[in-house]
Amino acid sequence: MRESFLEYIQHNVLVGDGAMGTMIYARGVPLSQSYDELNLSHPEIISSIHEEYVRAGAQALETNSFTANRTRLARFGLENKIEEINARAVALACQAAGEAAYVLASVGPVRDREVDDLSDDDARLIYAEQIQALLAASPDAVIFETFLRLHELELAVIEGRRLTTLPIIAQLTTDEDGFTHDGQHLVPAFRKLRVCGADVVGINCAKGPAGIIHAMEQVPLDDGLLLSAFPNAGLPMFNEGRYIYLSTPDYFGESARKLRDQGVRLIGGCCGTEPDHIRAIALALRDLAPLTVKAHVRLTPRVVAKQPRKIQPPQQPEFLKTVKHRPTFIVELDPPRDLQFEKIITGAAELKHAGADAITMADSSLGITRMSNMALGHLVQQETGLLPIIHLACRDRNLIGLQSELMGLHALGLHCVLALTGDPAKFGDQPEATSVYDLNSFNLVSMIKRMNQGVTFSGRTIDPPARFTIGVAFNPNVDRLSTQVSRLRRKVELGADFVMTQPIFDWKRAREINEVLNEFDIPVFVGVMPLVSGRNANFLHNEVPGIEIPERVRKRMFKFEDERARREGLTVAAEIVESLLDYFKGIYLITPFMRYEMCVELMERFHKPKAMPRKRVAVEQVS
Repeated sequence: MRESFLEYIQHNVLVGDGAMGTMIYARGVPLSQSYDELNLSHPEIISSIHEEYVRAGAQALETNSFTANRTRLARFGLENKIEEINARAVALACQAAGEAAYVLASVGPVRDREVDDLSDDDARLIYAEQIQALLAASPDAVIFETFLRLHELELAVIEGRRLTTLPIIAQLTTDEDGFTHDGQHLVPAFRKLRVCGADVVGINCAKGPAGIIHAMEQVPLDDGLLLSAFPNAGLPMFNEGRYIYLSTPDYFGESARKLRDQGVRLIGGCCGTEPDHIRAIALALRDLAPLTVKAHVRLTPRVVAKQPRKIQPPQQPEFLKTVKHRPTFIVELDPPRDLQFEKIITGAAELKHAGADAITMADSSLGITRMSNMALGHLVQQETGLLPIIHLACRDRNLIGLQSELMGLHALGLHCVLALTGDPAKFGDQPEATSVYDLNSFNLVSMIKRMNQGVTFSGRTIDPPARFTIGVAFNPNVDRLSTQVSRLRRKVELGADFVMTQPIFDWKRAREINEVLNEFDIPVFVGVMPLVSGRNANFLHNEVPGIEIPERVRKRMFKFEDERARREGLTVAAEIVESLLDYFKGIYLITPFMRYEMCVELMERFHKPKAMPRKRVAVEQVS
């Protein structure tokens, strides 16, 4: 009987396999298809890939189950085939491995950008479900791989150790300095993972061999430490519709020897690697014993112990101070759809004169192309002195672009942002445009908060720390407010500083919103939007997401036309503001069709008590 996986790796360097996804794609399977489901529909494809890696010299095969969890399979309607897909993944790998290779049951993260709001308890259940399905088919070990965040990997490892005594391999994805996406360094992270129950710890994916070698140079070979590394084949190049990875097999072989020299025991390949890369690794490592002592451990400046930086909290903007004592108005004034921005500057000046405390500028809301709110916000602040709150949507920028935009905003002195997921591009005026969504609003709040702590999304230090004030959205126009409250609670936990709501058109909502938001100790600005006509009211109610207008208000608007309708819209808005001020001092006025003069008039009513004394609005007024 052969040695167990853990017994073998104690005394030997083990050759892992290469990329499964790369090989499947090379066989003509589109990325839009579930690669895990191929275990059932096209097992011959998976078997042939495993067999190629064994012939190339792989001594450990990863199962084709990286995304075979409930959240990922549900996108293809396959959530009822979790057990079948995972069990078959192990069976196919075992059949190809025979006595020549160990079988590692592959598990990837269940939380990604689209399902990031899963609770820890839900994530544990999803991990347990997949792990149990894999264990039922008797693999030799479990490998958790491509985890960007330490906390997520800790959850998975703890759940895996609860369910099995098999060896557990836990692999993070880090930058070349050894930092995860949540800013954790691999040296303490590896120690934490071993405490959680991991037998082997390591890095996979990343940018290529050089980055992983660079990161591994920092890892001291503590007693009993077993390391793994599965680098990508370098950075990909897009060529004639395909991504081509540039690292040659010879280079991969040289890199494998360097990884071994850092004490790594299990060495394979990730994205872009093929059987030729694994063959080169096997040849390079032939007859080499594992390294147990390192002569030198390199520490980057960020790892060497330093005095912690004193990070001052961002200075609170004036409108968040005044809202504690008096009615405070934020007014939305959207950028134009053409190049004529002068009206925005004029409007901002008049709004400020009428008592606006800040102006907020949307980020091409509803997917409709508009002028850059960063550029226009800078002009408004420069020309009028009115504070701009810049909406920042995840739709149009990837992770790089969002951080670049934030740094640009900071450089221009625009330190107040509203973090949004953003309306899908296909609903706007450019339906052929692509929505990006590298992040959602939760991730964005977290990323901005980390920038305030002097750390980028990738864990790189920025100096000085940013000074952003973070706003978030809340939609009160839903049947189940509890869901929206749960989402807001998470945003506040992540670091939100204030809340802005969708517009309400019913005075009764004021009391309901106050009741459900009473637990939050941050300012709330409730949305109010003056209507201009019955047709406007009908459109908003029926075609704009997140807006609900009671039938009685729509009927009321249809009684009037033209200027009289506009006056009635202002009256309705004033009544709603009056109701809100019994509970909230923060009012968010949303300007209809660039008619900022309506918001000017509305604010003047409340800044001039003699013109409109405060009083409780009777139900009949809005019914």
